[in-house]
Amino acid sequence: QVQLVESGGGLVQAGDSLRLSCAASGRTFRNYNMGWFRQVPGKDRDFVAAISWIGGRTLYADSVRGRFTISRDNSKNTVYLQMNSLKPEDTAVYYCLSAAAPFGEIGEIAPVPRMGGYWGQGTQVTVSS
Repeated sequence: QVQLVESGGGLVQAGDSLRLSCAASGRTFRNYNMGWFRQVPGKDRDFVAAISWIGGRTLYADSVRGRFTISRDNSKNTVYLQMNSLKPEDTAVYYCLSAAAPFGEIGEIAPVPRMGGYWGQGTQVTVSS
């Protein structure tokens, strides 16, 4: 079965950097669009960033564009989220998403995962002021 395991979260100060990782298993990683979302208690899960399965196309939420960078290493079945210049409002649980179907359009998972997909368990990021 598909498994996604996030790591790299933690407690940092405003202005610091973190790199999140999401290791995937259970199917051919390189064929699937991947994304990062985040959620705070009592609110919806929000889109952060996405990367296409081919061509390296990326999408970002306005709130993180220029500070966060999504990337993938197909040889390691891993997608990354490099987060720089972190702000207290970036505090959330960050979730990795793998598209439900292969070879899809990136719009199928971002900014709304309208075609569904597989989620990891999440990793907590806390940014203190």
